[in-house]
Amino acid sequence: MKKKMTGAQAVVECIRREGVDQVFCVPGESYLSVLDAIYETEEINLISARHEGGASFMAEGYAKATNKPGVCMATRGVGGANLSIGVHTAMQDSTPMVVFLGQVHSHFRTREGFQEVNQENFFAPISKWTIEITDTHRIPELVQRAFRIAKSGRPGPVVVGLPVDVIDAEVEMEIGQVITIPKPAPGKDEVARALSLISQAKHPIMIAGGGVVRSGAHEPLIQFAESMALPVLSSFRRHDVFPNHHSQYLGHIGLGTPKNILETVKTADLIVAVGMRFSEIVTQGYSLFSKEQTIIHIDIDPNSIGKVYNPALGIVADAGEALNALVEASNQYQPETKKERLDWISERRRLYGQWIHDELDQSGKLNMKKLLADLQRLTPADAIITNDAGNFCGWLHQFYQFEQPGTYIGPTNGAMGYGFPAAVGAKLAHPDRVVVSLSGDGGFMMTMQEFETAVRYKVPVIALVFNNNMYGTIRMHQEREYPERISGTLLTNPDYAQLAKLFGGHGEYIDSNEEFEAAFTRALQSGKPSIIEVAISPEQISVSATIEDLRKAKVQLLKA
Repeated sequence: MKKKMTGAQAVVECIRREGVDQVFCVPGESYLSVLDAIYETEEINLISARHEGGASFMAEGYAKATNKPGVCMATRGVGGANLSIGVHTAMQDSTPMVVFLGQVHSHFRTREGFQEVNQENFFAPISKWTIEITDTHRIPELVQRAFRIAKSGRPGPVVVGLPVDVIDAEVEMEIGQVITIPKPAPGKDEVARALSLISQAKHPIMIAGGGVVRSGAHEPLIQFAESMALPVLSSFRRHDVFPNHHSQYLGHIGLGTPKNILETVKTADLIVAVGMRFSEIVTQGYSLFSKEQTIIHIDIDPNSIGKVYNPALGIVADAGEALNALVEASNQYQPETKKERLDWISERRRLYGQWIHDELDQSGKLNMKKLLADLQRLTPADAIITNDAGNFCGWLHQFYQFEQPGTYIGPTNGAMGYGFPAAVGAKLAHPDRVVVSLSGDGGFMMTMQEFETAVRYKVPVIALVFNNNMYGTIRMHQEREYPERISGTLLTNPDYAQLAKLFGGHGEYIDSNEEFEAAFTRALQSGKPSIIEVAISPEQISVSATIEDLRKAKVQLLKA
């Protein structure tokens, strides 16, 4: 039924029908009517951030935590440019997001009006679709299409431009129902071929990625792995795709992956890749997999199959539909050498566990491996962990054990400044769960202004800030290539604990493991957004190397 409403009201009604209850923005005069329409909509809570990049990270984190599209808004040109980092993150992470950007009056277009940018051209390379709406009557059609595109196939971001005169106009419009997103299933012949290849393999492995997470297919993944005696590895920053404590979990393939895990991948004769793309990080610079390995690639995006490696079998399907079909037919294709396979899995699991549970090196005032073990002990199993980019992630990725789905949120594109605002988005999605962000001092300072946003909206996330007073990842590469020639990577920092208190939150400072439990407990009990500054040694540049190690390695390389 048609109803008279403004373009802005139609936009907000489309958002409401999608079940999105949190919208993130930095307000702008180019879309005041949309802000006003949200004011009239009780089901939608508006979160006004301090920077558009922070708002877009919050929306992206919210989307990962809810399986709903993240929605963020900004003004034309300058605001859109600021939030583009979140759009790029959503694109590489396959996260559904709809971005609404104000735009100049239609009569002013192409005159280089105030803050005018051709937003369709600007965002086209980093989004699934961009559209600038020029007709108020078409707002329901195009906005609903935007949500459909963002959610369907390989999910991703869509950018919608809203000229001020188009959203302010009032016309009769009809808004359709939200459609069910199709989930393509594999054909019977494809399932039979896949199971035949798997049953005949000696040392197959399965690598599970974001498609499994997005489709909520954790249970059929476990069932299929157990039925076919398949070990599982998680792809880069998809740690919670499979329970890490499971006897058939063999680790995470990403940055700084231990040699024994890489060896597991190299010695496999069959790779079953489910809902993942063979990214540069997973493939260790496109060098990890060989032509001798048989690959079965299952992905919802046909463009991902064969993009890097030509598979023996490519299946275009939703990860959940594919896994369910494989489970259903798996009884007919049991492995020919199941016992030998399970013995191999057991040995590879032993090597993985040995790395995780080796006795802690107690040298140094603060041991990061012990801190991660304590963090796990002090948080509930359903706690959500987010992380920023930085070398501190190595300890999280290798030693924290994710036991439940929906407990990890991290940027596969390595965006700095992501961790804290993503945690805010996740906490707004799940207010009853503990949410902890991990950041380095370099990344945290990029979006630390969003701590005020968390205080203002009473969002009690806990931020662990690992402070070594430098851009640690770049310093690592610098020392590896140009030892002792430090250029641009040293930093100075404020007292983060005191800063948290000045913002109205809770602050703690620690520089030893003995202080962590009490500091974390106080932060948790405060009921406020909290910062725990963790002073770490600049010398321990990564999980496996010190700065001195890197310098010595370069000297030896030059002598060789």
